Amino acid sequence: MSDQTYDAIVIGSGISGGWAAKELTEKGLTVLMLERGRNIEHIKDYVNANKEAWDLPHRGRKTQQLIKDYPVLSREYTLNEWNTDYWASDKESPYTEIKRYDWFRGYHVGGRSLMWGRQSYRWSDFDFEANAKDGIAVDWPVRYKDIEPWYDHVEKFAGISGNRDGLAQLPDGQFLPPMDMTCVEKDVSARMKEYYKGARSMIIGRTANITVAHEGRTACQFRNKCWLGCPFGAYFSTQSSTLPAAMKTGKLTLRPWSIVTKIIYDKNKKKATGVEVLDAETNKTYTFNSKIVFLNASTFNSAWILMNSATDVWPDGLGSSSGELGHNLMDHHLGVGAGGRVEGYEDKYYFGRRANGVYIPRYRNLFGDKRDYLRGFGYQGGASRQGWSRDIAEMSIGGEFKDALTEPGSWTMGMGGFGEILPDHSNKITLDKTKKDKWGLNVLAFDCEMKDNELKMRKDMQADAIEMLTNAGVKDVKGYDGNAIHGRGIHEMGAARMGADPKTSVVNKNNQVWDALNVYVTDGAFMTSAACVNPSLTYMAFTARAVDHAVSELKKQNL
Repeated sequence: MSDQTYDAIVIGSGISGGWAAKELTEKGLTVLMLERGRNIEHIKDYVNANKEAWDLPHRGRKTQQLIKDYPVLSREYTLNEWNTDYWASDKESPYTEIKRYDWFRGYHVGGRSLMWGRQSYRWSDFDFEANAKDGIAVDWPVRYKDIEPWYDHVEKFAGISGNRDGLAQLPDGQFLPPMDMTCVEKDVSARMKEYYKGARSMIIGRTANITVAHEGRTACQFRNKCWLGCPFGAYFSTQSSTLPAAMKTGKLTLRPWSIVTKIIYDKNKKKATGVEVLDAETNKTYTFNSKIVFLNASTFNSAWILMNSATDVWPDGLGSSSGELGHNLMDHHLGVGAGGRVEGYEDKYYFGRRANGVYIPRYRNLFGDKRDYLRGFGYQGGASRQGWSRDIAEMSIGGEFKDALTEPGSWTMGMGGFGEILPDHSNKITLDKTKKDKWGLNVLAFDCEMKDNELKMRKDMQADAIEMLTNAGVKDVKGYDGNAIHGRGIHEMGAARMGADPKTSVVNKNNQVWDALNVYVTDGAFMTSAACVNPSLTYMAFTARAVDHAVSELKKQNL
């Protein structure tokens, strides 16, 4: 069944898909944005955003029924009563785990831009040059100077609050006023700086929560309910930012419930002509045509679409000519760090519930430091006072118990590491042709695990956290190290990596698929390495840059 023709089709409506739609429409193109799940309208559909725990049947906690219905989601904090319907159904959309992989997805308009952690950091040339320096995988075909103006571009619109810290490994950006550290964080930061002679820094997190009115959005209200959708538009999401901008042009058509099953490739023209879509509600199939396609379905779903777009030219899928499609999966490994108790601030408190924390940028394997592993890690964390939900075993009933709950508890300080995972060809996904999802489509099989480099790094991640907190005067410091499992960081990357050679990469320096140059991949699939910082800001920058290239090439009639 043939349908309309557009200048561009954007597959996916999350962070990168929203940016693609905004940039393409503002440059004058007619755009069809396809989302496999339901629509979520800004403000109207944030049904729990103004509720408190007592408004929910089970006070927001996960129930035995939820655990049964969402066995993968229940492995982490991600499963709760507040926003279960923001996450993809494990039953409707299963996958195969040859080795355990925790895959947490959001199938709706806005994708995980509604649930993301919002930490927004630039890469530096330490990151872009790392593969070449270490002889790992393939070299990035770009450097920081190529992406710097695009970081500027997306930060100015998205609204990133932060401080200009002058750190070589974490370039400064176009920031809105930073949020404040708590008094304990300020003191710990100062003690760390003094103890390590400036070699390690604790800064306020750089977050996509606006601190002043910006682009028609209201400043953060310090409610810390971001994962429920923000009725104030105070954090960057597709719904609050890029979608309204794209809609304002009158050139965007949004179609939810549209599962893209393949990109249609014309081997005579050597380019894509459009996409095939399965309507998730009616199971009818449609064809939509376009001059260019932006693939932003999220790392693994983008790879799935490419794999499912097999032709007699490439039986393993569009973009498979190098043999790297589906390989080199990366995430950030976490669940390791330390925490403790802080004395002497019992008469101090702070305002609201800050939706942000502190950040300790990478310092390992930089500036002369050399370890027995490659790359490094950063820490996210913070200091706060325990609230009414703390456990006071000695005062379990009576008036004294009630009185105690009206007072803040003791101060605690903790930090958790985010470590870089190296790209490795053996970490891969493939199509499992023996298992189908609700719509009869083949699912993905994951064969991915932590390697020795990550496991060695984790020892430092725990030991350094204990050392830093102890040296800063924190008491009763205890370290922890949970499971080292891919997927827990929800920062999946790789599977269609960027490179300078079509024999060893899936996309080129402009995010074009080597096998079909009018197909651009600008979500996490294109990442050649992972760095140790949250990746979403980098997806935004590369997406805006790729759109600029695509529109320029269209005008030159090169696509």
